[in-house]
Amino acid sequence: MQETRSSVGLHVNGRRYELEVDHRVTLLDLLREHLGLTGTKKGCDHGQCGACTVLVDGRRANSCLLLAVAHDRTRVTTVEGLGGEGTDGLHPLQEAFIERDAFQCGYCTPGQLCSAAGLLAEAAADPGATDLSRSGIAEAMSGNLCRCGAYPRIVDAVRDVAALSQADAPDRAPGDGRVVA
Repeated sequence: MQETRSSVGLHVNGRRYELEVDHRVTLLDLLREHLGLTGTKKGCDHGQCGACTVLVDGRRANSCLLLAVAHDRTRVTTVEGLGGEGTDGLHPLQEAFIERDAFQCGYCTPGQLCSAAGLLAEAAADPGATDLSRSGIAEAMSGNLCRCGAYPRIVDAVRDVAALSQADAPDRAPGDGRVVA
């Protein structure tokens, strides 16, 4: 008889977890149902809406499409962990979303925030390759849908944080990261 459960070790928001899970459990369901981290939302369950976006080893990923057993020993960051390990503070993106009123119903917001954090990490890793103009951010975030239409304010919030990140990196040449109007 073939085994249908496996042990999975994950680092989620800075904490280590060892879980025994069914092979069919998605990372999204593991986060929500096994760990009680309900910030990550289940939208379409087909990878088309982005509500379930988390960071897996620092990269944006639709957690509804990932089998938990395939991500043994990975580091996962959810919206609850964006502020940093062991902090109660908000991530600069969370502060910018509040400041810019970049949400209405808020259902997509956790996925938008994780996607934006991944985008900014990509820009920091390779400044010349990431377009942080309004249209570039909109394109990079196009996998995250907002039924309320808060897109302009979401882009503004991401641009605000991108500009702050650029100001905090004095060793970059002017124009690196391409934050343009």
